Formats: sequence, structure tokens, C-alpha cells
Amino acid sequence: MKKIWLALAGMILAFSASAAQITDGKEYTTLDKPVAGEPQVLEFFSFYCPHCYQFEEVLHVSDTVKKKLPEGTKMTKYHVEFLGPLGKDLTQAWAVAMALGVEDQITAPMFEAVQKTQTVQTVADIRQVFVNAGVKGEDYDAAWNSFVVKSLVAQQEKAAADLQLQGVPAMFVNGKYQLNPQGMDTSNMDAFVQQYADTVKQLVEKK
Repeated sequence: MKKIWLALAGMILAFSASAAQITDGKEYTTLDKPVAGEPQVLEFFSFYCPHCYQFEEVLHVSDTVKKKLPEGTKMTKYHVEFLGPLGKDLTQAWAVAMALGVEDQITAPMFEAVQKTQTVQTVADIRQVFVNAGVKGEDYDAAWNSFVVKSLVAQQEKAAADLQLQGVPAMFVNGKYQLNPQGMDTSNMDAFVQQYADTVKQLVEKK
């Protein structure tokens, strides 16, 4: 009897494992031309993008992905410049945030200012969001035209071009795979977020 139960338990575990497997063309797609040298997990977004706001501030997809990543896996987030009148300036501002290590500090207030209160209308308004979030104005100014920030802007632009980015939000793994949210179950948002994060984890571990 014990052997039978163990066999049944093994079958159930095997079924559970197979049910969670991901499929190329469904939860993700393999890029025609893999891009070497990209971050392990790379997310593209725009502060102008309503879906990016939902992903970040409502569904907390990025946070869930980070928590599920294998230890030591690096996750990077790049801003795109092709949306909105200040898209290029916001990409540079995001480079400032990366250079100063204040990405988490800036994300929510910048989304709020761009999409909700619509108080970001000029480059000066972008700077003010940083200051209001606790970043010293002189630190922001020093970083704005620095070599480091210019390099980070170039990195963001090059990655978007190399990966032939078509829209945001978008997430890539190892420069080989792109997540495909349309192939996931969106009937339950909590389940969707978990499936999205699980897919990223499996792609990171994929050989």
C-alpha cells in the first residue's frame, strides 16, 4: 500500500511539474537574432505608458519577478524615448536615477507626476520630481550631463535598437527570449503575475 501511495505521489508531482512548463510561442518567444551582452533580465518601460504604470504600480510585476529570480541574477530596467514629448529627457533622467542608485525612490513619484497629476511638462519639472523625492538638486545637476549618464543613455538606446523593441512594457531574458503576456492567463491578475514571474525564472534557468 505504501508503495502505491508513493507511486501516486510521484505521478502527481510529475504532473504538477509538467503542467508548469513553458512553451516557446506561448508564454515567451525566442528571438530570431539573439543579442549577446544584454543584462540577464531586461525590462523596458516608459513613464508615459499606461500599461507600464499598471505593471509597476498596480500589479507589481517587477517586484514579483525580482523575488522569484535565482540568487545572483541581475535585473535591469531601461526607459524608452519613443513615447511622449519628453521621452528622450525622461530616458536621460532615468539614466540619472541609475547613476545615483535612486531608481526605486523615483519610479512611483515620476509615474504619478507624468500620468496622474500631469505636472511634468518641462525638463525642469522632471528635476523637481527628483528633488521632491529626496534627491539633492546639486547631485541631479552634476549627474545630468556626466559621462556616466551619457553612457547609460547610449546603453538604453542601443539595447532597444538591438532587440528591435516594438513596444512597452517588455521583458527580455539573456538577450534570447521575450516574454509574451498575451499567451498567459489574464482571467485572474494574481495568477497572471505569478505566471509571468515563473516564466522569467524558468527562462533564466534555461540552458
